[in-house]
Amino acid sequence: MDSQLFQEIEMLHQRICQALGDPKRLMILYLLNQRPRNVGELALELETPQPTISHHLKILRERSLVKMRKEGTIAYYTLADVRVIEALDLLRSILRDSIAVQAQLAEFSALKAEQNDTE
Repeated sequence: MDSQLFQEIEMLHQRICQALGDPKRLMILYLLNQRPRNVGELALELETPQPTISHHLKILRERSLVKMRKEGTIAYYTLADVRVIEALDLLRSILRDSIAVQAQLAEFSALKAEQNDTE
């Protein structure tokens, strides 16, 4: 891969990760995975002011994570690529495994400390 292409991919990767760093935007993506929605529907479902949802959608569109189509005067949003949900689900699975390992380590440490106290 040439260095210019690699740099462009790195920049896009960083921009996408920044967009995915907001919990509200993650919720928007998961809702859009179910079906297309307009700003009003998202605002209602997420109990968030419409201007805030519009701002999040703008960021997601700029990062090519969502697409917009108009039906008359209403704009509907959809995922640009459903693989983003697959990637998010994979990351969540890794995080769940990591949390489980940390819990096991904490439990082991507590048992070890308990054993040391009884000796």
